[in-house]
Amino acid sequence: MKRLLTSFVVAGLLVSSSFAMDSKTLKVSNNAVIKAEQKVQKQNQIIKEAINAIRNTQDALIYLNSKQITKAKKAIKNAIADLSDVLNRPNPPYLLPVDINIEAYQFQGTLNTIKKAVEQAKMLVIENKLPQARQVLNTLRDEIDVKTINLPLATYPAALNLALKYINEGKVKEAKDVLSMALSTLVEVDTIIPIPLVKAEQLVIAASKIVKKDKKEAIKYLEEAKHQLILSDALGYTSTSSTTYKMLEKQIKNLEKEIKTNHKTEGLFERLIEALKLFKEKAITHSTK
Repeated sequence: MKRLLTSFVVAGLLVSSSFAMDSKTLKVSNNAVIKAEQKVQKQNQIIKEAINAIRNTQDALIYLNSKQITKAKKAIKNAIADLSDVLNRPNPPYLLPVDINIEAYQFQGTLNTIKKAVEQAKMLVIENKLPQARQVLNTLRDEIDVKTINLPLATYPAALNLALKYINEGKVKEAKDVLSMALSTLVEVDTIIPIPLVKAEQLVIAASKIVKKDKKEAIKYLEEAKHQLILSDALGYTSTSSTTYKMLEKQIKNLEKEIKTNHKTEGLFERLIEALKLFKEKAITHSTK
């Protein structure tokens, strides 16, 4: 029986832009993506007890199939003990991550590239060439994709206890059915994080930190942030926030104007950063399988 293994797969990241970025702007953009990946990994830390519980469940099934009842009962009890440790912690999560895969896809084209690819995909759909259309659309991705396999803490322990009860009653077949069902209840959660929005937010934050010392560099950061918003919009990343791309771009333009005229910008930066953060969070999608 195949066991679950923890794996982190992160694609190489290269930053592209419609105009050449200086080294400082490039560094901010790259660091934004790296920090986003690190945050994802931290938020989805693998729960060792959950992995052990699954492995013990798998072992129990193997033992039951080979009629090693005593070993099967011990494996189930070990699984129950593992999950009890988690349940006794403050605010235990509903889903326990047991496997995570992270892949980052960096879009390498321009706005014109996007337009041509969309037109090509539309024609392929009209011609009913759906596999080819999917291939074209897959090039229009600028995102971090996170696939997490989770153990449902609310139901899994109950299944283990029921299986143990069946074994004690001599109902081996029923116990095996319950264990198999428990293993099939693992929940897959797919999360998509738009990279351009991650970059835009961090570029504005970086601009706010250096604006008093280097206005020209701060404006470069803001220009790239605007470009990332335009790119995100063109690639079809949407947000459920009441704020729109146009509103965010307008805020950045107003901020640039205030910087050039030597006006105070602290409040403007704070409002823009908060708006970008909320917009980004509302644009991150989660789907459960």
